[in-house]
Amino acid sequence: MYAGCSTRLGVGLLLALAAVLGFNWATYLAHQLFLDVFCVYGQDLKKKYGAEWAVVTGASSGIGRALAFACAQQGLNVVLVALPDPTFNATFAEIKKAYPKLKFKKVATDLSDPEAYMFDVRQVTDRLDVQVVFNNAGYIKWGFFLNTTLVSQLANLECNTTSAVCLTHHFAGEMLRKGLRGCVVFTSSAAAAIPSPFSVLYASTKSFLSAFGASLAAEVKSKGIDVLVVHPSPVATRFYNAADTGTSMLDFFAKFAVTAESLPRLIFGAVGRTVWRDLGLTAIGFRLMTKFLDYNFLAVMTASTAHTMKDFRELDAAAQAESGGESDEEIDSDDESSEY
Repeated sequence: MYAGCSTRLGVGLLLALAAVLGFNWATYLAHQLFLDVFCVYGQDLKKKYGAEWAVVTGASSGIGRALAFACAQQGLNVVLVALPDPTFNATFAEIKKAYPKLKFKKVATDLSDPEAYMFDVRQVTDRLDVQVVFNNAGYIKWGFFLNTTLVSQLANLECNTTSAVCLTHHFAGEMLRKGLRGCVVFTSSAAAAIPSPFSVLYASTKSFLSAFGASLAAEVKSKGIDVLVVHPSPVATRFYNAADTGTSMLDFFAKFAVTAESLPRLIFGAVGRTVWRDLGLTAIGFRLMTKFLDYNFLAVMTASTAHTMKDFRELDAAAQAESGGESDEEIDSDDESSEY
């Protein structure tokens, strides 16, 4: 009798587990289908919020550049924020030439330098009503965390997360103070969903942005401010053009890259209609995996097998060859198109 009860209990638990997993998958896929079918066409953010100005960080190339041009196409004046370099100068000149009737402002600053960027941004924007904000800037550091200087890791942390927090607090606070409607968009990454060795801070900062955006959305939605976090799959940018990185993991994900120009309409279409938007098969696949496999299980499996990966062996060998010197490979980009 006890054996029969145990069997029925076991079968019942398995059926309940299957039902829960099926419900999770079904609700996720249904939401994705809704977004892909009904929200695939970009909204006019200028009309949606009665906006005049947008701010885009990491605007010199990749997703940031595409977002800046997409804002201009809708008639928004744009403040472009990026590292001071020839690429940024060229992008700024190009967008001004393409839209001569609009206004553009340039903030050449380093978002990893907390002493500089807020002063630089506010100096340009304090007299503007900014209602559309794209926190897009960021970069990845490739290598073992402990073989990288703390100073460089903290700079990466500042650019990827803290600068977005500071800019959001400022611009969303101004919207709230002035009674303006608007939106704040964060470029996260598919990497936020899984443990990511050899780019520890990248995955961690993206996870932070995803959680931060989801939590903030609950506080400001009723005030007329929409928050969106996008999780792009690989994007074909100058990050992946650096094919000599020699990292098999990045080379693998680069094979699935799409163009940055294909993303703005999907991002614009999701603003105000969802909080998280997964873009591309890699991001959707990662998120589906986490609905079937527990994150801690993934962490345990990754920790147990990472030493067998080609990248681990090469990084470890380089670290030993350097005899304690820096052996990480830093792959920087002033746009957040380096996600995988």
